[in-house]
Amino acid sequence: MLILGIGGGTGSGKTTVVHQIVEQLPADEVCVISQDSYYNDTSDLPYEERVKINFDHPNSIDFKLLVQHLEELKKGNSFEQPVYSFKEHNRTKATVTTHPKKVIIVEGILILTHPEIRELFDIKIFVHADSDERLIRRLKRDIAERGRDLDEVLNRYQTTLKPMHMQFIEPTKEFADIIIPNNRYNTVAVDVIRKIVQQKIGDEI
Repeated sequence: MLILGIGGGTGSGKTTVVHQIVEQLPADEVCVISQDSYYNDTSDLPYEERVKINFDHPNSIDFKLLVQHLEELKKGNSFEQPVYSFKEHNRTKATVTTHPKKVIIVEGILILTHPEIRELFDIKIFVHADSDERLIRRLKRDIAERGRDLDEVLNRYQTTLKPMHMQFIEPTKEFADIIIPNNRYNTVAVDVIRKIVQQKIGDEI
């Protein structure tokens, strides 16, 4: 089993890179785990309080559960992955059964901030994009997919996203084995990763 950790700022293009890598792998040999599934369960809080949570701080993530689930995969066991609702700012009651695969990809803005998580990654990747490019991507995504309005996204970016990025996410570059510039479609970097994965798992992919 090979576990890849893919971090980087919001809107940096992590999901695009993940899709590019997954496309090069047989569907039955890879699974993707999103950090977003592991936001803390906040069912004890009313919606008005949940919207005030700083979701870009490492304390917003249930890293203990994520570590537990990754260790289960390494043991060859399946687990129930939480499902998160960005509209409700909370986990749903649904789960997704996640099975061990030859390649496990874990992606999220904060996954490289946690030492115990980093130790479980065989390859650590940081996806980089300029701040203005990341903001544009975040605006488009949150308005189109998450039901946010322009003022809400800009306010969150200025008050939490940008300062949290500088404090917690940008410094994790130093832990990365590979840094991918992703202001554009980066096929060369993905091809390098594909070859590394192929060599590591010893299969023709």
